[in-house]
Amino acid sequence: MHFINSFSRLSFKGAGRSVTRVQRRLAVPDIREIGKGQNCKDKAGQSNISHNENYLVCEDRKSMGASEGVRKRHKPRPGGTNVGQKEKKKAEAGQWGRAWEVDWFSLTGVLLLLCFAPFIVFFFIMACDQYQCSVSLVLLDIYNGDASPLSILKQAPSVTWTASKIYAAWVTFQVVLYMCIPDITHKFLPGYVGGVQEGARTPAGLINKYQINGLQCWIITHALWAANAYHFHLFSPTIIFDNWIPLLWCTNILGYTVSTFAFFKAYLFPTNPEDCKFTGNVFYNFMMGIEFNPRIGKWFDFKLFFNGRPGIVAWTLINLSYAAKQQELYGHVTNSMILVNVLQAIYVLDFFWNEAWYLKTIDICHDHFGWYLGWGDCVWLPFLYTLQGLYLVYNPIQLSTPYALAVLALGLVGYYIFRSANHQKDLFRRTQGQCTIWGRKPTYIECSYRSAGGGIYKSKLLTSGFWGTARHFNYTGDLLGSLAYCMACSNGHLLPYFYIVYMTILLVHRCIRDEHRCSNKYGEDWKRYTAAVPYRLLPGIF
Repeated sequence: MHFINSFSRLSFKGAGRSVTRVQRRLAVPDIREIGKGQNCKDKAGQSNISHNENYLVCEDRKSMGASEGVRKRHKPRPGGTNVGQKEKKKAEAGQWGRAWEVDWFSLTGVLLLLCFAPFIVFFFIMACDQYQCSVSLVLLDIYNGDASPLSILKQAPSVTWTASKIYAAWVTFQVVLYMCIPDITHKFLPGYVGGVQEGARTPAGLINKYQINGLQCWIITHALWAANAYHFHLFSPTIIFDNWIPLLWCTNILGYTVSTFAFFKAYLFPTNPEDCKFTGNVFYNFMMGIEFNPRIGKWFDFKLFFNGRPGIVAWTLINLSYAAKQQELYGHVTNSMILVNVLQAIYVLDFFWNEAWYLKTIDICHDHFGWYLGWGDCVWLPFLYTLQGLYLVYNPIQLSTPYALAVLALGLVGYYIFRSANHQKDLFRRTQGQCTIWGRKPTYIECSYRSAGGGIYKSKLLTSGFWGTARHFNYTGDLLGSLAYCMACSNGHLLPYFYIVYMTILLVHRCIRDEHRCSNKYGEDWKRYTAAVPYRLLPGIF
C-alpha cells in the first residue's frame, strides 16, 4: 500500500537531474530470466531481499565500508558546516533518499503546504458542519460577504475536555497495544507475517527491526468497540461523530507537538545520526523531516506508529461511528454508507495484513519523519480520508441496486489489481524469483547502487506481470478503489470527490518523485528499466 497517509509529496529538483530528462528508449534492455542471475544470498547464506514502493529489489551484498553492527555516534552538523564531509556523503549515497539541498520551487511548495493544508482540512469539515457538505454554498457566502473564514471559525465548537480525554485515552491505548502486547496472531493465522521483522536497508546501510502487531491492535480495538456497542454501553457508538470538531483541534495539537519534538530531537539526540539529512533551511527540515527513523527506546518507531496506529486503526471506527449516527438520525443505514464502510475496511485490513510488507515501501524506505508525516497522519488522514462517510451522515443516499453493484464491482476490481500487483512483487522477493508470474518465469533488470556507507549492492527490478504492464500499476488499482469510494456518494456534491482528485495528484506526483530517486540511485540501469517498461500508470497512455 502506498502509504495513503502520506498526504503530500514534493518535487526535489535540488536532489539531482529531473526524471523527465531520463531517456527511456535506448538500446535493447538487459532482460534475463531469473534463474540465470545472482542467487540473492548474502555472506551468511540468508536471503537479503528488499524492494521499493514499486520496484522489486533483490539485493546482494558485495562490500561494506564498516560492519552493520557498529554504529558510529557523532553529533550531526546542520547547515553549511563540514561541507567536504557532506559532499562526500552525498556522492557516496548517490543522491539516495530525499534532497540535501532545497531549490526555490520546493521551498515554495513547503511554505504553501504548511500554510494551507490545515486550512483545507478546516474548510471541508466546516462545510459539512455548517453547509451540509456543500462546497459551493460556502464559497458563495464568502464571495457575497455573508460569511468569512473568521465568522465560520467563530461558529465552530472549540476544544473540550471531553474531546481531550477521549483523544488522550485513544492515543495512550494505541501506544500500549503497540508497545506492550507482542503479536501472537501470526502463530495461528496462516499466511500472516507478524512479530519482529526487519525493515529495508537505510541509506546509511543500517537495518532496523520492527514489532509488527498492527492487525492484532486492530482486532483488539474493534472487538472492544463491538463489545461496548452491543453489551457494555459505556459510551455511545456515535461518540466520534458527536465530538468530531473538538477532536479536530486535539489531533492538530498532537500533530504539531510530535512534529516539533521530532525536529528538535534530530538536532539534540538523533537515533541514527548517519541517516539524518540537514538542508540548512528550517522550514524544509521541519516539514520533510531530518531523521530517517526516529525512535524512543528500542521499539517505539515514530514512522511505523504514526503511519499505522492512531489514524488507520481509527479509520474504520470513524466510519462505524458515522453509520451509527445515520441510524440514530434516520432510523436506518443506507446502502451507500454500507458500501463506504465495506470498501474502506477492505483497504484498512489489507494494510494491516501486509504491515510487514509495508516496511519496504517508500514511506519507510525513503521518507524522513517530519511535519508531513507527523501532522498528516494525525490530522489529514483521519479527517479527509473519511469524508465520504461524513458526507453521508448529512446527505443520506439510497443507491439503486444496479448502481450499488457497479460501485462495489469497481472497488473490488481496483482492490484486485492493487493486491495482485503487490503480491507478484512480494512473491518474486520471497522466492528469490523461483516462481511463475502469469504462467512464466519472471524477467528482471539487473542493476546496482551504492549506500552512504560505501557498500555496493545488486538489485533486480521486476519486469513481469503487472510490473511489465506499467511501472506503477498497483497505483492504478488504488485509484480505481478511490473512485469507488467517491461514487458511492452519487453525484450531488463535489466534496466527496476531493479524495479521488487528491489521490490522483498524490500518486502521479509520487510516481515522478519515486522515479526521480530511482534514477539517481540506479543511474544507467534505471534507463534500461524505463526502456523495458515505458509506461507509468496506464499502458499506451501514461
